[in-house]
Amino acid sequence: MKTNPGRFFEDYTLGEVIHHAVPRTVSGGERALYHALYPARHALYSSDAFARASGLPASPIDDMAAFHIVFGKSVPDISLNAVANLGYAEARWLAPVWPGDTLRSQSEVIGLKQNSTGKTGVVYVRTTGFNQHDLPVMEFARWVMVRKNNPDAPAPDPVVPETAAVVDPADLVIPSGLDFTRYDFTLAGEPHRWGDYEVGERIDHVDGVTIEEAEHMLATRLWQNTAKTHFDASLREDGKRLIYGGHVISMARALSFNGLANAQMIVAINAGSHANPCFAGDTIRAWSEVLDRAETSAPGVGALRLRLVATKGGAPFTLRGEDGKYLPHVLLDLDYWALMPL
Repeated sequence: MKTNPGRFFEDYTLGEVIHHAVPRTVSGGERALYHALYPARHALYSSDAFARASGLPASPIDDMAAFHIVFGKSVPDISLNAVANLGYAEARWLAPVWPGDTLRSQSEVIGLKQNSTGKTGVVYVRTTGFNQHDLPVMEFARWVMVRKNNPDAPAPDPVVPETAAVVDPADLVIPSGLDFTRYDFTLAGEPHRWGDYEVGERIDHVDGVTIEEAEHMLATRLWQNTAKTHFDASLREDGKRLIYGGHVISMARALSFNGLANAQMIVAINAGSHANPCFAGDTIRAWSEVLDRAETSAPGVGALRLRLVATKGGAPFTLRGEDGKYLPHVLLDLDYWALMPL
């Protein structure tokens, strides 16, 4: 048999390291397509001149585009037979990704837990992306619900890894040379700087974008994400294709420009949950909450910890019901650190 049906829950072993196939050389085409798919307008990722004025040699590839590429490499081995990608933790961007870089990924299985139905289980992995110099550019933990091929296969001893609730600000990696002391707020699009944001402040990003089936599938193919549930409508009883969670993240991040235009770089994800499924026709809106602030060693650069919530309706700033569960209109709850000018 030469074809590969993908891994099922019973095919994973705690501690194994999986080297993912098909490295990807990044070009300016990724930037153009990313900006075509999402209303992405952060200046550092749009302009070489703006990036050079901020101490970088050129504009890097968008942080979330780099994430999608590294993530996509892992899909054929980790989530090809996934029911859903559930969450993230301890994600850090370790170095900028530049046009011309070649990225590859590897994952370590750090946890396994069969679900009570016996038909699925949760696989926990830590994925690292490397460039052509074998230097790590990104790392993240994630967990995904995967089907069992044989419901009678014995369940492994459950292991659920402990992950830090927050990436310590001291562990944030600031790109070499980044300097916001000459930051041009006019070109960036908003006057609001790090000191203008208060912990507990909430921002309604106002705008909305309706998800299109074709755009979602184009984006998912762009990142070479092969998860069947995103393309094959026959896999779900409702006959719908599940929208890739990263598509929702990027859409919400782009919408957050209105109110957070100067949150230029995402450098860590503390936690993330895909609270409810997203389908074509849903209109994504977003709001943010300021969770913390931290200084950095880079000149003129502060770090802002933000909660980004994507919804498909409902009142702004509503998240959970009285039972503590996410409300049905909540799609994404993402806790991350971003760099912005002091």
